[in-house]
Amino acid sequence: MTIRVLLADDHSVLRDGVAALLQAHEDISVVAHARDGREAVHKATELKPDVAIMDIVMPELDGIEATRLLHQPSPLTQVIILSMYSTTEHIFRALQAGAKGYLLKESAGAELVAAVRSVHAGRRYLSQKITETVVDDYIREHQPTDPLGKLSSLEHQILQLVAEGRSTADIARALCLSPKTVDTYRSRLMQKLDIDSFAALVKFAIACGLTPP
Repeated sequence: MTIRVLLADDHSVLRDGVAALLQAHEDISVVAHARDGREAVHKATELKPDVAIMDIVMPELDGIEATRLLHQPSPLTQVIILSMYSTTEHIFRALQAGAKGYLLKESAGAELVAAVRSVHAGRRYLSQKITETVVDDYIREHQPTDPLGKLSSLEHQILQLVAEGRSTADIARALCLSPKTVDTYRSRLMQKLDIDSFAALVKFAIACGLTPP
């Protein structure tokens, strides 16, 4: 049986390279590409791929929140996060969002095919540089301390779009909300995060990996 894969990364060179690597195997087929997290959710909803491979830092919607959102319309799609971040906080957030695999980009070439096959079979796959014991201990012993955990999914999305410099009108159109509702959510998330300026909000988003510096 062919494993149908969706690739989501805002760098076309990386997407093409990963696609070429996967397509070299007869049991794997890349069925779609996405340039940002929101497009990934839309294509997963439409195509119901077996596996989605996603970067964390992407425009419009980051890979972790996209993972959380796509499980509703496409619950059988298993997600592998392909990232440059190796901190326990990023790994924890990805697994909490429902990711089945987590790979570091520096070692992806040697592990990616094995990861795709593993998560498709229902098994978790972590990059060899990330010990499963460490992750299990972290999840068992720590409650979420990530400040993003305070935010709802909609507040999370608005935070990323604000940090990317999108206007209230643009955000309203992207999320099918009224501008007044966007302003209300933005004020609410700033209160939750105890942030009182746009500059501080952008710095916070960059520190959390929602948008590149």
